Amino acid sequence: MVNPRAYLAEAIATYGLVFFGPLSVILAIASFGETLTTQSVLFISLGHGGAIALMVYAFGHVSGAHINPAVTIPMMITKKIGIADGIGYIISQLIGAVAAAATLKAILPELGAAVNFGTQGGPSELINNSIASGFAVEAVLTFFLVTVIFMTAVHKKASPGWHGFTIGGMVFLIHLIAVPLTGASVNPARTFGPALISGFWEFHWLYWAAPVLGGIIAGLIMNYVFVKPAEKEA
Repeated sequence: MVNPRAYLAEAIATYGLVFFGPLSVILAIASFGETLTTQSVLFISLGHGGAIALMVYAFGHVSGAHINPAVTIPMMITKKIGIADGIGYIISQLIGAVAAAATLKAILPELGAAVNFGTQGGPSELINNSIASGFAVEAVLTFFLVTVIFMTAVHKKASPGWHGFTIGGMVFLIHLIAVPLTGASVNPARTFGPALISGFWEFHWLYWAAPVLGGIIAGLIMNYVFVKPAEKEA
């Protein structure tokens, strides 16, 4: 069992993501207009990537800073964390996400409601509103997010001290690409908190199923092809 402080760390770290991330969406729309522009996409990408990088550095040594059920579930499957602790992590992440979205509602009720407090709106017109394409985008991008996590934060031979930068950088890149396509979730907790507070549940299943599937595939491949052999060599 992990130290109970790890649950609080996961809640606070996820709160950080779901406060700063959706807030960047709200402010981008308010500043640059409802149509996505280069400035707004960059603003949103920096908001999410920066929040993740800083939370990883702040809480990585306490809980591993999963901040994401689609990260915790592969960690459970590959036995990097126990089942009970994994469930505790996910519950903590969801609580942190809901608390953050509720805070945004208290601070910016009208501006936030206009964009459902940053809830992703499903596949965009750029991919012909295709559920299949949206699912593929979220699954593939989560695959690479979890790949980066396993290879920089879990792998025994990874360069020390760079995991926060690389994970945050990957989240930045994901949002740079996927905000115009699916709204860029790759994190069920990130979507759940704003969805609960806004009441906007359309396509919600997509933002659970696709990231979890992509994360599991990445976790299994990275663990058994790269991480486990390195542990045996150590």
